[in-house]
Amino acid sequence: MADKPTSGEILGIPYNFERPSMGRMLSAYWQPGEGMLVEKPFGVGYTLNLANWRSWIVVLVAGALLWHQQSDGESEQAEADEPVEVIVDDGED
Repeated sequence: MADKPTSGEILGIPYNFERPSMGRMLSAYWQPGEGMLVEKPFGVGYTLNLANWRSWIVVLVAGALLWHQQSDGESEQAEADEPVEVIVDDGED
């Protein structure tokens, strides 16, 4: 039986299932001179290149959205703790 390849591309999407090393993991996320997206060091697809300034904007926007969502959830929880008046109309006049 032939060995299956551990890295390559399927329909233009890269994959790599080789055992990751610490050096390869670190160098994959910091590639000066490359674009904003680079191939993942392990798995399928792309990841952010932290050597590119555009990646930091994406990280900051994602962090701000997460913070905003969590702060909205806390205020909704406080509103949910207040009593609610329920009026039932049985339809009889």
